[in-house]
Amino acid sequence: MTPQQSVVPLHRFYSCLPYLLPMSAGVIYGAVLFQQFPLLVLPFFPFIWFYGNVLAFPLVPVLGLTGEFFLFIGLFFLVVRDARIPYFVRFNTMQALLMQIVLFIAQLFFQVVQQLSSNALPSIISATIANTIFIGTILLGGYAIYQIVKGEYSDIPTLSQAASFQCDL
Repeated sequence: MTPQQSVVPLHRFYSCLPYLLPMSAGVIYGAVLFQQFPLLVLPFFPFIWFYGNVLAFPLVPVLGLTGEFFLFIGLFFLVVRDARIPYFVRFNTMQALLMQIVLFIAQLFFQVVQQLSSNALPSIISATIANTIFIGTILLGGYAIYQIVKGEYSDIPTLSQAASFQCDL
């Protein structure tokens, strides 16, 4: 990471926005928890709305491209690769995009495991995996946003190193 420089409040705000992407995509895994604890859905309602109305909106239905894909590509090329944007914003944007990639891989793994087993995973195992993905995503996103508000870089071991590498190119 680069040396600590003063981070203006506007850059902190812009650095928090990309975390809406993985946190909104991770909320769908909380369905089991939301069924067991209905009041838990209230703080996550904005993320659910964002996922349902923006990320899952089919922009190119024939190819299966949704708003999530275009938002991902736009953030990568217009924010992370633009050297005029402060490093703090680019780093946090890249870290949020890497979180989104990890969620996508988890989703693919989850779908493959369910299709390979002759009968679906036992409900307790699939619920545990989904709850772990949900809680992990929310905790990582919350930790990163907390660090951003403090004006510091979040240190998530593998993601932070990869984000730093991508932003330094």
